[in-house]
Amino acid sequence: MRIKAQVKCEVSFFITDPHYFLDCVGAHAYNFSIMNRLPIEKRAQIVNALVEGTSIRATCRLTGACKDAVLKLIRDMGTACAAFHNSTVRGVRVERVQCDEVWSFCYAKEKNVPLEQQGTGAGSVWTWIAIDADSKLVLSYLCGGRDASWACKFMEDLASRVTTRIQITTDGHRAYAEAVEGAFGMNVDYAMLIKLYGAPSDNPDTRYSPATCIGIRTGILSGNPDREHISTSYIERQNLNLRMGVRRFTRLTNAFSKKFENHCHMVAIYHAYYNFCRVHQTLRVTPAMEAGITNHIWSVEELVRLLDAAESKAA
Repeated sequence: MRIKAQVKCEVSFFITDPHYFLDCVGAHAYNFSIMNRLPIEKRAQIVNALVEGTSIRATCRLTGACKDAVLKLIRDMGTACAAFHNSTVRGVRVERVQCDEVWSFCYAKEKNVPLEQQGTGAGSVWTWIAIDADSKLVLSYLCGGRDASWACKFMEDLASRVTTRIQITTDGHRAYAEAVEGAFGMNVDYAMLIKLYGAPSDNPDTRYSPATCIGIRTGILSGNPDREHISTSYIERQNLNLRMGVRRFTRLTNAFSKKFENHCHMVAIYHAYYNFCRVHQTLRVTPAMEAGITNHIWSVEELVRLLDAAESKAA
């Protein structure tokens, strides 16, 4: 005898005037109209699980929320967090910035994307990130491709958020050279750090292990960067934080993003949490506190209230 279990979500409803915000890519708009409302404690519980590397289905099991409610919260919170980052992380005084891009994929890996899904965001997705090497604040992030056009958008966004002449370090990706020059002109100290790797091993036991780094090579492309601070260590560690904190980035699982929009929303939520809620072990404060953007450690409930503020503004 088969028994079919049913899970019921208890929600209330509210109505606001239609309004929309742009997400982190600046190309997607979300309409606030009729939304299901979960209690603030439940929403905070869901967000806290999502930014600690928990998958959507596991989050449902842990919190008792249904899948549709979790996905709805991701869309709403992602829009609110992206809008908050866009308006708050501005006019930042920094000295050294490290940039990199981290790979993931949406729907299917690039070689397996069907024809009907091409052009919808399916395939490889690169998340561009810029981090302040001193405060560890994530200044800018962007989800998209890896070509020169995306590099230019990313660097232009970074340039719009800083107020001082900065030193930038990137890896050897060629798209950065033109993008940095186009966004900053000559008002930047820019260097590339290129890591040299040994030949990959044919041993099946090390199939998924990275190749051994056998040396580095640096090149100065603009200005007079301090050679002691030509490094990408902090941004590479941030890439690891992202992979550990957002389940969608975990390799060799079925937790990858199915929709490009939801992928962008989750990236926005994570970086808002990282900047304002997550205490850095070395700094002992959040990156936003260290950068002077806020004066206290945000709770996850306070982060979730960004959604209420966005809805009030929409009304």
